[in-house]
Amino acid sequence: MSVREIFQTLNQQLQQHIIGQESLLNRLLITLLADGHLLVEGPPGLAKTKAIKTLADRLEGDFQRIQFTPDLLPADITGTDIYQPEHNCFSFQAGPVFNHFVLADEINRAPAKVQAALLEAMAERQVTVGNTSYPLPDTFLVMATQNPIEQEGTYPLPEAQLDRFLLHVCIHYPNAEAELKILRLIREEQKFQLQSQSSNEIVRAVSQSDIISARQEVLNLYMAESIEQYIVHLVDATRRPDLYDQDLARWIEYGVSPRATLALDRCARAKAWLAGRDFVTPEDVQDLAPDVFRHRLILNYEAEAAGFNADQVISHLINVVPVS
Repeated sequence: MSVREIFQTLNQQLQQHIIGQESLLNRLLITLLADGHLLVEGPPGLAKTKAIKTLADRLEGDFQRIQFTPDLLPADITGTDIYQPEHNCFSFQAGPVFNHFVLADEINRAPAKVQAALLEAMAERQVTVGNTSYPLPDTFLVMATQNPIEQEGTYPLPEAQLDRFLLHVCIHYPNAEAELKILRLIREEQKFQLQSQSSNEIVRAVSQSDIISARQEVLNLYMAESIEQYIVHLVDATRRPDLYDQDLARWIEYGVSPRATLALDRCARAKAWLAGRDFVTPEDVQDLAPDVFRHRLILNYEAEAAGFNADQVISHLINVVPVS
């Protein structure tokens, strides 16, 4: 079985266990293949925790969930030096961030200093305590969640940290048909648990080498120069909107960073690779642009006063920037 077939099988297994969140599962796999981190925003009870845990169960590596609270300290995440009296020295005790897959649950409930503790880990794959830096796994992935309903007692993530996330995905409640499937699926899973039986499904653990090989194939996927130009023009239109459309010029305060260009390139490759294609299409770029730009685009007061949000502006952006 090829690496691509392994991941396509993995995707099918995830779709069987997580109903009504196809977009979230797709973005989670794209994030893994593109070697990035994912920010998920949505109401409670939409299987955000179950999605990352189900994925981690099928991958070779360790999973850790961190519940962010107002009283959390940076050392609770990264770890700290502990004094050992029997040896008269300090030794480093690693925190929960030292795992392959980390769920930062309700990340916006912790103060800025705790959120910042993840910055180095997410950007540089290492944690520095004192004068020593400790490396993180090559397949280190953070999926952070935040609840858009409750804003009391929360600390909005600063733009610098938001920019570290490869994608920002907004999920919504499933439709009635999917809700019925969820009801029946959970009931069957609970029956197996009560009977102390396991599913007959054969789960193949995706190894670390499989993940690295898949990432290499994604990087080697063909992208035409015209698609590269299209990505650059989309990004440029957020920085110099007056050259593309007067409405964009009235709405955008700050454009997206170069990380958006890199993210859109790599995510589009990963999406095409998962779909079984050996090339990237403009539709791949357009489908991912909202998730790549949403948390990086800063609108001005005029846009907010007129009732426009980032998604509406991005949709208009895609309409006015021609495909190269």
